[in-house]
Amino acid sequence: MSGINQTGLEIREFFLVGFPQFQDQGSRNTLFAVLLTVYLLILLGNLLIVLIFILDESLHTPMYMLICSLAILDMVIPSVTMPRMLALFLFDSRLISFAGCFTQMVLYLGLGTAESFLLMLMAYDRYMAICNPLHYPTIMSNSFVLKLILCCWLVGLLTPMISLTLALRLLFCGANEVVHCFCDYSAVLRLACADTALNSYVALAIALSVLLIPLFFILFSYVRIIRSVLQVAGSEGQRKAFSTCATHLLVISVFFLTATGVYISYRVPGVSSDVRILAAVVQNVLPPLMNPVIYCLKTKEIRDSLLKTLRKTKILPGAL
Repeated sequence: MSGINQTGLEIREFFLVGFPQFQDQGSRNTLFAVLLTVYLLILLGNLLIVLIFILDESLHTPMYMLICSLAILDMVIPSVTMPRMLALFLFDSRLISFAGCFTQMVLYLGLGTAESFLLMLMAYDRYMAICNPLHYPTIMSNSFVLKLILCCWLVGLLTPMISLTLALRLLFCGANEVVHCFCDYSAVLRLACADTALNSYVALAIALSVLLIPLFFILFSYVRIIRSVLQVAGSEGQRKAFSTCATHLLVISVFFLTATGVYISYRVPGVSSDVRILAAVVQNVLPPLMNPVIYCLKTKEIRDSLLKTLRKTKILPGAL
């Protein structure tokens, strides 16, 4: 098999296996069709959110800047892995270079980390808007929020560098078959010809920090929000506040529940490789697929802006 080292020398390319139990052409064609459809829906839905934000100046506020940033992340994250998966299933293109594999791995981890911290920032924005409404316009200005968004991206992209540095010190000299659809960190680490205990502990510590620290601040923010709304706002104010928060909480739930599912699948004994891979693919595509749907259905301003844009472009009939 091309790429497998037979001489004990360090390998410089990997071989993506895909789903071990679905290797026939019919199964691969089905997987390709499903993933291509999902990928196109992800790009279309999130691009629509970005275009609505750009075209409607009334949405140029911190909350919608954050939603737009989330939509951009939701387009970029699947684009790191999906084209490679589509090529794997359609053309049986399995070989990936050592540098390409590690680049994909770091980008996927880094962008996922950035999204976790961005969701935390969105919770902080709602906390400031509801619990400190008088100070909100001066503290959460557009320029300040933009800086915070850039910090989320920066922290996200720098965080995996610790794991990358440790992984690059390992020697990969045995089989080069990555039992996955893309270069997943845990799957690649199994191919190292050295003790990977330190790598595993560091990766676990980083993963728990990336998930639990933002989740703690999100839950803390929403406990304070709920207390503040119940004590101060009237029935109409409570309804609007809870409606806004419910949208964000749905997005948070989808992201953290899918991430937890992947974490559990790797640590429960006896779980098949196909289940682990499926969990990772679902984590890759479900939040980016659901987020535009949630925001379009649950956020009145986005719905109204979308309808106004469609009527301006004559896609929908009727006066404004």
